[in-house]
Amino acid sequence: MENNIAEGKNIATIAYITLIGLIVAFVQNGEKKNKFAGYHIRQSLGLMCTGFALALVNIIPFLGWIISIFGVIGLMVLWFMGLMNAINGKEQPIPLLGNLYAKWFANL
Repeated sequence: MENNIAEGKNIATIAYITLIGLIVAFVQNGEKKNKFAGYHIRQSLGLMCTGFALALVNIIPFLGWIISIFGVIGLMVLWFMGLMNAINGKEQPIPLLGNLYAKWFANL
């Protein structure tokens, strides 16, 4: 288990760095199938999807803007927590949504 985490730490960390990083991590993990890296790729993919959903909500005048502002602030906090978990070698779900992300993207 320790070796699995050590090998997947770099890929897991890359997954949280922009959409391009997520794609690179997905490709790098495609042949290795590291469990730790795969877990953080799913968490990062969930954060990206949530970000895109907030961008769509932002189209709605006034109420959508307010929801989007608070949502992006919350998303940034969750992103930082996920990044820190990957760097520290923890396979811990992101608060609030992490368990849903793991469930929704279990096939990746």
